[in-house]
Amino acid sequence: MSRIVVAGAGPVGLTAALALARQGVAVTVLEAGDELAAESRASTFHPPTLEMLAELGVVDALLARGLIAPTFAYRDRAGHVATLDLSVLARDTPYPYRVQCEQSKLTPILRAEVEAAGGVIHFGWPVAGVDQVADGVVVRAADGRIERGGWLIAADGAHSAVRRSLGVEFAGITYPERFLVASTDEDLPSLLDDLAEVNYVFDPVDWSVLLRTPDHWRVLLPTPDGTPDRDELDRLDGRLRQVADPGRPWQVAHASIYRVHQRVAERFQVGRVLLAGDAAHVNNPLGGLGMNSGIHDAVAYARALVTGDGAVRLATTQRRRIALEYVQTVSHQNYQRLTATDPAARTAYLDEVRAIAADRARSRVHLLRACMISSLRPVPA
Repeated sequence: MSRIVVAGAGPVGLTAALALARQGVAVTVLEAGDELAAESRASTFHPPTLEMLAELGVVDALLARGLIAPTFAYRDRAGHVATLDLSVLARDTPYPYRVQCEQSKLTPILRAEVEAAGGVIHFGWPVAGVDQVADGVVVRAADGRIERGGWLIAADGAHSAVRRSLGVEFAGITYPERFLVASTDEDLPSLLDDLAEVNYVFDPVDWSVLLRTPDHWRVLLPTPDGTPDRDELDRLDGRLRQVADPGRPWQVAHASIYRVHQRVAERFQVGRVLLAGDAAHVNNPLGGLGMNSGIHDAVAYARALVTGDGAVRLATTQRRRIALEYVQTVSHQNYQRLTATDPAARTAYLDEVRAIAADRARSRVHLLRACMISSLRPVPA
């Protein structure tokens, strides 16, 4: 097979490159930045993603840098509601837990393995567009540089230059509020009882997510549209003290505000170009589905490319179906439940969560979906 080009050296692009290199395919990665991105960004790895990384020989290195999260919890402003235990998935996966680890800790592992396997990574190479020719693709940079290959996997993010150059529609919605993420050095378990490594806090106005990473606790809060970022950051400490009050200002290492979208490309394959990860689909971060589903895209495409054109068409069709029917649906349901304003609906859902947590069979069914296993394969009853 001729060389395959990958646009983007994030976790999705580098996973695609490594999966191809492991199968003996020549691969070149083109990354716009001068180095790997250092931002923490996504930080949850689900069981099937760990299985894929194990097949690629990198899961042990990830586990050494991350935190195993055997449970996650639901809370409201009054306190703990229920905890779900992923050990009920022990017969479904060798990894019955989540791993909390910033994606910036995975990408150097993938980079080293790609290069060790003979893959080439070019930094400072922003892809501007792609032309399709009889025997493959010609990838263009804005300064006139080109890279040729048999196929292009576009993993160049939500603002994908490749997707735009192909004129592929990216339909969906933008949430009315912005999301604010604060990384803190506070010892949250000393301030809040019954915390898990991942906690979803239900509230119709000021819902939040509290999750632990190897370096920090991260707090996700909704932020009104139309207000200056500086104003929102200035009032951050007061909002954090409503989550938990240490009796002094919170120790905040970093905070950022961003818009959140639910969008899916109208098609994931255009000729010999395949869209993957955020270039193909974006969703809210509630549930930790975005990076994981992008890694699943990457592995599916790598397997299909060495099989044949029919397998590629099937893989892109299936991955788009999963993005629409599973990733978009589950992430938006998570948002709707977390932000529900109807007291009766909120109470009913929290009662349901308590019932699920108390029943191992119901917990397993719920977690097979929440942890993305049922999105990829049928599971026995």
